[in-house]
Amino acid sequence: MKPVRTAARAMLASIFVISGVRVLINPGEARIQAARRVTDRLAPLLEKADPRLPTDPRTLVRVKAASDVAAGLALATGRFTRPAAAVLAAGLIPTTYAGHPFWAVPGERRADQQIHFLKNLGLLGGLLLAAVDTEGEPGLRYRTSHAVDRGQRSISRAVDRSQRSVRRAARTAKREAKIAALSATAARKLPG
Repeated sequence: MKPVRTAARAMLASIFVISGVRVLINPGEARIQAARRVTDRLAPLLEKADPRLPTDPRTLVRVKAASDVAAGLALATGRFTRPAAAVLAAGLIPTTYAGHPFWAVPGERRADQQIHFLKNLGLLGGLLLAAVDTEGEPGLRYRTSHAVDRGQRSISRAVDRSQRSVRRAARTAKREAKIAALSATAARKLPG
C-alpha cells in the first residue's frame, strides 16, 4: 500500500505546488480581486490579532501560495503528511469560496465555476483523507484509548492484589490471635 499512498500524495500535492509557484511569480489582478471577498473580511481579524500581520490582498495571496508550495512539497515527499494535508485543506476552503462563487455568476460561466467548485470539493475530500491517514498504524485516538484501558486494567489488578493481600493478612492475624489466645489459655491451665 505504501507505493499507492506515495503516488496518490504526489498527485494530490502537484496542483498545489504548481499553482502556488505560478501565483508566487505572478499573482494576477483577477486573483487578487477574487481574494478580496475573503481578505476584506479577514483583514480586521488579522489587525486585531497582530497589527504587524499583512492585510493587503496581494500579500495574503502570496502568503497562501507560499504555504501551498511548502505544504504541497511536504505532502508529496512524505514529510509531515498529515499536517501538510490539513494546511492545504484549510487554505482550499477560502480559495474555493472566493475563486469559484458559481452562485453569483450568471450565464454560461456559471457551469464552469460550478465544475471548478466541485473539483475543489473533490480535492478537499482527498486532503481530508490524507490528513487523517495513519498509514495503517494505530492513530492517536486509538493509542490513547487503549493506553487508558491498559491503565485501568493495571489499576484494577493492583487493587485486586491489594485486596487479596489484605484478606490474607487479616486471616493470618486472626490465626495468630487464635494461636496466641490458645497459648495464653494453655499457659493459665498449666500448674505453676
